[in-house]
Amino acid sequence: MELRLAIPPGELTRAEQKILDYINTNTDTFLFLSIGQLAERLELSDATVSRFARHAGCKDYKALKNLVLEQASGPAAKMASTIQQAEGFTLSAWLERQQEYLRKTAQLLDGEMFGRAVEALCSAGRVYIHGKNASAALAELLHFRLRRLGVNVCLLPSGGSELLEGLVQAGTGDLVVLFSFSKLSREGRVLLEQSRTAGYRTLAFVSRTCLAADETADISLFAYRGAEKEYHSMTAPAALLDALIVAVSERLGEKAAEALKTRHRLKQLYFAD
Repeated sequence: MELRLAIPPGELTRAEQKILDYINTNTDTFLFLSIGQLAERLELSDATVSRFARHAGCKDYKALKNLVLEQASGPAAKMASTIQQAEGFTLSAWLERQQEYLRKTAQLLDGEMFGRAVEALCSAGRVYIHGKNASAALAELLHFRLRRLGVNVCLLPSGGSELLEGLVQAGTGDLVVLFSFSKLSREGRVLLEQSRTAGYRTLAFVSRTCLAADETADISLFAYRGAEKEYHSMTAPAALLDALIVAVSERLGEKAAEALKTRHRLKQLYFAD
């Protein structure tokens, strides 16, 4: 990155320029260093680093880190921002934050949309599920849970020609589930676009409340994952997924119970001595 400061480069001392160069070329590493660690790495004193922070218009070293975080991007910056805000990690504080994410999800989630999602999962001829990167784990979990309930479900490849070959089979009466949290992926765009031709319905897990028309699925379920420049938690999406499974199980009733019973019988047979 190129850190933007309110002071002209010519006014920096040699030591201050050394600090700035390190921040620009090792931004992700800098965000996780204490003032002492940075000083030791650059063979400078803590006082010199503190003076640079104040010269840059920051109250202290922590404020300097916040300035860098405002201009940085990427997963390391998000993680550092989360740690910085909490002033260090503690399990209790983290769990409290997850509770807040769940409360926010409950406030912003459309209950009618949730009901439509349950109906769509139960009535679909076949359910196709797509997830990539971090969302791939959620896609696999949803696939596993629905299959146990006797739902005709298919896990699509994350990308490439294999995804397209699997998608060709989806048509009227089917449902395609996708995860589109931060932005719509190339694959997600294809999934939505193809629905207009093939006639299947779409269900998307999202973390944005305002979406462009061409990025909107037939059914959208909101899950709050944290602020834009924070580590994005999967707590709320996973809880929402579990809620769907329980609601689908209730809606399917005897069909779901029979599928679970059959699975249990086969498991006993498989592990019998």
